[in-house]
Amino acid sequence: MDEFDKRILRSLQADGRMSVNELSEQIGLSPTPVSRRIKNLEQSGVISGYAAVIDEAALGYEVSVFVSVQLDKQIDEALVKFETALEDLDEVVDCWLMTGNRDYLLRVATTGLRDFEKFLVGRLTKIKGVASIESSIPLRRVKAGQSRVPRLASQSE
Repeated sequence: MDEFDKRILRSLQADGRMSVNELSEQIGLSPTPVSRRIKNLEQSGVISGYAAVIDEAALGYEVSVFVSVQLDKQIDEALVKFETALEDLDEVVDCWLMTGNRDYLLRVATTGLRDFEKFLVGRLTKIKGVASIESSIPLRRVKAGQSRVPRLASQSE
């Protein structure tokens, strides 16, 4: 990956709908090599897809809650059962299998705290194998997630 590939990735992260012509003007290459580079980044799996970034609050899901879940057993069967159960829980928008004293970290999006309480008491705690749950409510997002693209080499290097 060279400096042009890094510039392409940064530009596409900022605007995935940018045309090849706009991108070529922005990074200083003609459209044909830019198009070829994008295709190579896609084929190599560096670019895994394109998506719209949705504002959950604009859809009415104004509250996100991070939920740590510990299972009563950490065997493969228990993990698979829990992960399968999550597939039916639309409120769970992100889920990570974790190291440490908790097995999973979930991000749950709801319309408010009452909605979160219904989800927590009525659905999440009912999943067989859940031993304990700890919730944290974020106050504000400090940094939004874009995949890490290596920094461009500085002039002094």
